[in-house]
Amino acid sequence: MAQKLAKSRKKAPEGESQPMTEVDLFISTQRIKVLNADTQETMMDHPLRTISYIADIGNIVVLMARRRMPRSNSQDNVEASHPSQDGKRQYKMICHVFESEDAQLIAQSIGQAFSVAYQEFLRANGINPEDLSQKEYSDLLNTQDMYNDDLIHFSKSENCKDVFIEKQKGEILGVVIVESGWGSILPTVIIANMMHGGPAEKSGKLNIGDQIMSINGTSLVGLPLSTCQSIIKGLKNQARVKLNIVRCPPVTTVLIRRPDLRYQLGFSVQNGIICSLMRGGIAERGGVRVGHRIIEINGQSVVATPHEKIVHILSNAVGEIHMKTMPAAMYRLLTAQEQPVYI
Repeated sequence: MAQKLAKSRKKAPEGESQPMTEVDLFISTQRIKVLNADTQETMMDHPLRTISYIADIGNIVVLMARRRMPRSNSQDNVEASHPSQDGKRQYKMICHVFESEDAQLIAQSIGQAFSVAYQEFLRANGINPEDLSQKEYSDLLNTQDMYNDDLIHFSKSENCKDVFIEKQKGEILGVVIVESGWGSILPTVIIANMMHGGPAEKSGKLNIGDQIMSINGTSLVGLPLSTCQSIIKGLKNQARVKLNIVRCPPVTTVLIRRPDLRYQLGFSVQNGIICSLMRGGIAERGGVRVGHRIIEINGQSVVATPHEKIVHILSNAVGEIHMKTMPAAMYRLLTAQEQPVYI
């Protein structure tokens, strides 16, 4: 199927007008292509499995996809020497923003492509997709509560605290922050590391895993990581900093309830990292978050487990599926695959 979009937006330099390009969007069960409407030249070509997020907001369609970054010779040499680098920096996220009067129809068409692709997967594995109706899936969702519900956790007064950090003017706070991950009900940033002897650590009031809701009254909820980092860097000349935090463990506990193999899990994995999530599915209800590294499945560590085996375990898992995950960036810091950059 193919859908025509009126315009494709590209990010313009600050102070310049936003450029628009008329494009066609080609959608199939294999891939999504963005074509120049005049020349039909391919501008972007994404395999369907790399699509991480799709949403329509009024006349706007937002589509996010993973793209493998080109390898340099030095990267190949490093990975040959250290094969456990966990796919470090192999992917980047690409965000497309389209404007069309048919935005809702386009988003639905992409959703339908995922549905048809999954039906093909079921048939290839000897399962008749007609045995599972959409009503059955909806009924299942209606019986499941949001596990480890962020809103409930965040609403408990004992978990929410105002913390005051004293420091010298010109001194950094001494933290590393990472994103909480798509799928979080209240997406914000997490403290992933603290500088030894820095103001944050010396205060004794912060822990790795704490989620920062606001700093000096400025909310960080929903802001990009780079913006949150800039806000914290801007505190360098202040002697006292107020943080509103929510106490959270560094490891997220996930519980997915899957009656049998007919029910789609609704997320994809690459080298142990969750890279896409189906909104409204049983995985989202179970607490799965994009950008998290899977540490454990049903009590078994998968830290050193090959990608193919992780996919096999998840594809065949039924009943209650227990997982432990943490932000991939935090995992790389804790396992010394990356050096911390404190702010």
